[in-house]
Parts: sequence; structure tokens; C-alpha cells
Amino acid sequence: MVKLSNITETIPVPEDVTVTIDGNDVTVKGNGGELTRNFNHNKIAISQDEENVIVSVAFPNKKDKAMVGTIRSHISNMIYGVKHGFTYKMKIVYAHFPMTVKVKGNTITIDNFLGERSPRLAKIIGDVKVQVKGEDVTLTGINKEHVGQTMANIEQATKIKRRDPRVFQDGIYLVDKTQEEIE
Repeated sequence: MVKLSNITETIPVPEDVTVTIDGNDVTVKGNGGELTRNFNHNKIAISQDEENVIVSVAFPNKKDKAMVGTIRSHISNMIYGVKHGFTYKMKIVYAHFPMTVKVKGNTITIDNFLGERSPRLAKIIGDVKVQVKGEDVTLTGINKEHVGQTMANIEQATKIKRRDPRVFQDGIYLVDKTQEEIE
């Protein structure tokens, strides 16, 4: 088996976004905000030239090659997030018991889910903004992982247990993932 001597991935950086690399820490600043992340991996080197971020590894094995692609995707998502942002749209669905959804601090409270007396709670991760209008829930933020995890927390909070999900289809479900321009 012949090992490759070097794997290199380049990520173009737009003009209105600045990327700063300090060891394993990558900081991305744009008109939407600032994101910082530590990529601590022994063999992988992150560097930058005038207009690109370069992720490389020397003499990689299979896992190192996969990690280069993963880090490239994370940095690309950070750049896209501070430039455009991420918006997830969810829909509140109920048949018999109308549920009410409220945002209180960094938690989302779901009352009267399937007629239950105690409210269900979902945690908001990071600085994700949650808006509830009627049957629509909108999640916006610059960190794709925080927006996605908040969406998953809401879906898990309304997971139906001990009932047939084909009959009881109540819950809060993802309808649309979009990326919108930050002004």
C-alpha cells in the first residue's frame, strides 16, 4: 500500500471576511459576527495565505485524510455563517390538543403537548435567536452547529413515547433549512 505524501485542502476567503489563525485556534470575523473554534489534531496543520485558508497533513492515513475534509467543512461553515447566517424553519403540528410554545431566556417551553399537564422544555444553544409566530418557529444564527442542535432539542422535546406515532403525529418538525443574507 502506497501512502500519499501530502493532502492539502484550500478554502477561499471572501473579501469582507477575515480569518485569523493562532496555533490551533481559528477565528472568523464578518458582518454577521465572530466565531472561534479550536481544531486540536496532532498531524493536521492550518495555515493561510493572502486569500485562502490551507488545511494540510503530511503522510496521512485514512483517518487523517477524513479529518482534513472535516476541518475544511467546519471552517467553510464558519465563513458562510458570519457572511450569510443560517435559518431553520419549523412547524408546530397538533390534532386535538393545541400546544403553546414560548421562549423564556435560553429555554423553549412547550405547554399542553398531547394534553400533558407539565410543560416540556428544550434548551437553546449559544446565541441562536428563536421566534414563534402562530404555528411557525424560526431559528436563526451564525453557528450552524448551534442552530442545528437547538432544532434537534426542540424535536426531541416533542418526541412521542408510548403511543403510535402513525396516529399521534403531534410535534414540532423541521420544514425548511435556508441560508439568508445578513444585512
